[in-house]
Amino acid sequence: MKRVLVVYYTQTGQQREILDRLLSPLHDDPEVELTFHRITPVSDYPFPWDGYTFFDAFPESFLQLPCELEPVDDHILEQDYDLIILGYQVWYLSPSIPINSFLKTEAAHKLLRGKPVITVINCRNMWVMAQEKVKRLLHDIGANHVGNIARVDRHLNHVSVITIVHWMMTGRKDAYLGLFPKPGVSDKDIAESDKFGASILTHLKHGDYSTLQAELLKQEAVMIRPALVFTDKRANTLFAKWAKLIRSKGLPGAGARKPWLKAFNYYLLFAIWVLAPIVGLLFLILHLPFLSFIRKETRYYKSVHFKIPR
Repeated sequence: MKRVLVVYYTQTGQQREILDRLLSPLHDDPEVELTFHRITPVSDYPFPWDGYTFFDAFPESFLQLPCELEPVDDHILEQDYDLIILGYQVWYLSPSIPINSFLKTEAAHKLLRGKPVITVINCRNMWVMAQEKVKRLLHDIGANHVGNIARVDRHLNHVSVITIVHWMMTGRKDAYLGLFPKPGVSDKDIAESDKFGASILTHLKHGDYSTLQAELLKQEAVMIRPALVFTDKRANTLFAKWAKLIRSKGLPGAGARKPWLKAFNYYLLFAIWVLAPIVGLLFLILHLPFLSFIRKETRYYKSVHFKIPR
C-alpha cells in the first residue's frame, strides 16, 4: 500500500477541484491510500473578499509572515507517507499566507523532511517567483522536490485581471457582464489534469521520481511565458518596498495602515494598466540579445531544481 498525503489550502474550492481531478488515477487505485489535509488558519481569510481585507493581506503575504494555524490531526502526523502533494495559490507574487505558514511549522518539518514532494500551483498567471520561494522553504525543511504542475488562467493578462477581481469580490465564478470568459483555471484544463495523475501514479509505484518532472513537462504541466517572468521579477522588487513600508505602520487591521493600503491600491492599478504593458514592450524590444540566457532561465524555472541564493 502506498500512502499519499495531500496538503492544500483553498478559499474558492478550485484548488480542491484541481487536486481531485489530478489525483483521480491514484484515488481509483486500490493500492494507494489518499489522505487530505486542508490547512486552516485560526482566523481564516474571507471569501468573497472585501476590498480592505484583500489589500490588508498584502504586506504579510509578500513578506511571508506566518499566521496561526489550526493543528494538524494527530492521526496524520503519526503516518509515514510515500509522497506528499502540496497544493497552493499565489497571493501577491508569493505563496499564500496559509501555505507559507504551514511550511514553517514543526508539523511540516515532521511530514515533509526527506519525503518526495510534488507542488501543484493554482493561480492567475504569474507564479515563477512564488515557486522559487516555495522551493526555498522546501529546501530548508529538507524535502525532496520531485515535481511541479502549474494550472493557470490562460486568458490575456488584462482580461484575467478583470475576471479574477469579479470572482474574488463577488464569489461568483461566472462570465462578468456576460461578455468576459469565466475566471480562473478553465474547466478544460481542470478536466485534463488527470493525465498528470497517471504519470505520478506510475512513479509512485516504482518509488523513483528521477524522471517525473521531465515527463510532466512533455504533458505541458508547466508553461513559461518569459515576458511574465520579466514582469514578475521587477514587480517583486517594487512590492518589497511597499510591503515593508505598510508593515512598518502596524499589524493587520491597524488604522495607520489604511491610507498606505489605499495608496498601494492606486499604485497597483497604475502598475497593471500602465507599467506592465510598458515592461512587456521593453522585454519584446530588448530580449533578442539575451535569448540564450532567457532560454536557460526558462529551462530552470520549468524544473524542480533550486539555486541557493548567494
